[in-house]
Amino acid sequence: MPAVDPHYLWAMGHGIMLLSAGYIMLQTVFFRPTPTKTYKLAYTGALLSYSIVVFKSLGRPQANAAWIRRALPDENVQYAILAFYWWISKPVNVSILPFATFSLFHCLTFLRTNIIPKLVPAPPPQAAGSQQAQRPPALLETVSRRIQVWVKVNYDVAMRFVAYCEILIMARLVLGVVTFRTSVIAPIFMIHFIRLRYHASPFTRTAVDTITVYIDNFATGKGPAVQNGWNTIKRIIGAWGGQGLLRNGAAGGGTGQAAGPGAQGAAAARR
Repeated sequence: MPAVDPHYLWAMGHGIMLLSAGYIMLQTVFFRPTPTKTYKLAYTGALLSYSIVVFKSLGRPQANAAWIRRALPDENVQYAILAFYWWISKPVNVSILPFATFSLFHCLTFLRTNIIPKLVPAPPPQAAGSQQAQRPPALLETVSRRIQVWVKVNYDVAMRFVAYCEILIMARLVLGVVTFRTSVIAPIFMIHFIRLRYHASPFTRTAVDTITVYIDNFATGKGPAVQNGWNTIKRIIGAWGGQGLLRNGAAGGGTGQAAGPGAQGAAAARR
C-alpha cells in the first residue's frame, strides 16, 4: 500500500476543520445544541494538520529541555497546544473561528497550487518554428487566479479578524466563569495564549492596543472608582504579560504580516 503524502494529510486536516466549523456555526445560528462529535472532529482535523507541521519543522518530539525551549516559541506548537486544549475541554463554539479562518486560507491555497494544476490540461506541443497560438484561459485557470487574488487581498483582514476573535474568546471564557458555566482554568489558559500572541503577532498587538484605548476612553469621566479599577487591571496584566501589554496610551502595534498559521507563506512551510 503506497504511503500517503503528509501534505495531503495536512490539507485533509484543514478540510475537516473547515467543514466541521461550518456545520457547528450553522447549528449555533439556529440556536441548536453544540454537536459535540462534530466539535471533536473539527479539532481532530486541526491537531492532524498542526502535528504534521510541527513534526516537519521541529522533528520528532523529544523529552529534553533543548527541544522544549525550541518548540514553545513556535506558533504552530502554540496553536497545536490550544487545539488540544479545546479538544479535551467543554465545547466553546466561538473557539472554532480562528482555526476555521486559517483552514479556509490553507484549503484555498492547496486547491490553487495542488489540485487545480492537476485538472488543467497542459497546452499542446508546438511545432518547431511555429508561433504558439493564443488560447483563452480555461475556467479552472481563471478560478486559480481569482483565488490567488482573493487570498492576497483578504489576508490582513482575516488576520485582524483572528486577533479580535481570540480576545472575544477570552472575554467569553471570563463571562463563563462569572456565570459558573466555564472552568476558571479556561480563561487563564487563553489569557496566557494571548500573551504569547501579543509578543509574536503585530495583529494581536494592534487588537489589544485598540481595545485598551477604547476602554481608556470609556473609563474617562466615569468616576475615580471605575478609572482606578481599570488602571489596576492594566497594571496587573501589564506586569504579568510583559513589557508593553495593556500599556497606557497604547498605540497601534502595526499591521505588518506575521508568520502566523494563517499567513500566506505558512502554507508553503507546512508542505
